[in-house]
Amino acid sequence: MTARPVRPTFMYRDYHENPFIVIWELTRACQLKCLHCRAEAQHHRHPLELTYAEGCHLIDQIQGMDSPLLVFTGGDPLERPDVFDLIRYAAQQGVRVSMTPSATPNVTLDAMTQAREAGLSRWAFSLDGPTAEIHDHFRGVSGSFDLTLQAIRHLHALGLPLQINTVISRYNVNVLEDMAALVRDLNCVLWSVFFLVPAGRGQESDMISPLEHEKVMRWLARLGENAPFDIKTTAAQHYRRVVIQEKMRATSHYSADFEYADALHHGFTGSIDGLGRAPKGVNDGNGFMFISHTGDVYPSGLLPVKVGNVREEPLADIYRHAPLMQALRNPDGFKGKCGVCDYRHVCGGSRSRAYAVTGDPLESEPYCVYTPPAWKEKNPLGTRA
Repeated sequence: MTARPVRPTFMYRDYHENPFIVIWELTRACQLKCLHCRAEAQHHRHPLELTYAEGCHLIDQIQGMDSPLLVFTGGDPLERPDVFDLIRYAAQQGVRVSMTPSATPNVTLDAMTQAREAGLSRWAFSLDGPTAEIHDHFRGVSGSFDLTLQAIRHLHALGLPLQINTVISRYNVNVLEDMAALVRDLNCVLWSVFFLVPAGRGQESDMISPLEHEKVMRWLARLGENAPFDIKTTAAQHYRRVVIQEKMRATSHYSADFEYADALHHGFTGSIDGLGRAPKGVNDGNGFMFISHTGDVYPSGLLPVKVGNVREEPLADIYRHAPLMQALRNPDGFKGKCGVCDYRHVCGGSRSRAYAVTGDPLESEPYCVYTPPAWKEKNPLGTRA
């Protein structure tokens, strides 16, 4: 079957209608025991996982929503024997597929070759420290660091671009310079830096402080000016505000008319290895959605408030019409300082972290130290709530 053409990723996309990225948790089965695991992964597959036929129907629906980027995650997607068939089917429909497998013995050269031949666009591997001691502690299994480096060597041999995912926590915040050097040495095209959300096995005690969030983001913004790889953040929407502020400091120019392109280094809006960068910032439920192994739909995997199930209603209807999804796409309706922040339309704060810490996904981002001028006017005593 001839694959459908893939549309450029930088074309305009109305997030009220269609997401930029869809995450599908193929399974919760995994051999690792990661400290932060959102899925609280198990060793065995769930009997009510979406079947292959249901998965193909789901892919058809995703393609019908202007072909967003589809990410296979888990658990470990390689625990499903039909994963390569699902990649192939998606590629045939013109849907770009990325995958985030766990670095386990499943990640062999043969598996990676099959994924490439099936049409996988990118593999993403997790590295949470520059040493085996730090990474393996976080992943809960000895040898994970060495398996990851071996898998990366296979990836380079096959000519596939490398994305590295790193979770920032109190376990590695003091070795980020070494981590960045490793990312550079491994010839990575994209470093996806994830700021921990206390969901699943993740605990608030594992997180860095709000001030440390700000310091790390400012360091990342400076690093991104000259790094040979692109940097994106996950669950750290206020990184966009930090990048804009760093640019304003460098140029001594202030403008309240912020655009998402201002939050990208060198005005980057184009394509890396065919996957590209979103035309504007995504957030939970806003350009982003998550589908569980049993078909439940959430604004994201870290915001565990169910908004529907693909076995019961069309995916597009859930995304477009679920009340919570609609509310998450309206930053003017956010509570506290996020609702009046001058950066709310390019940032919006992590809705998942707001939910995890406060119990309300529309509350202010609790780990952002910025106080908007409009909030200071309303709260002259200086409260940041």
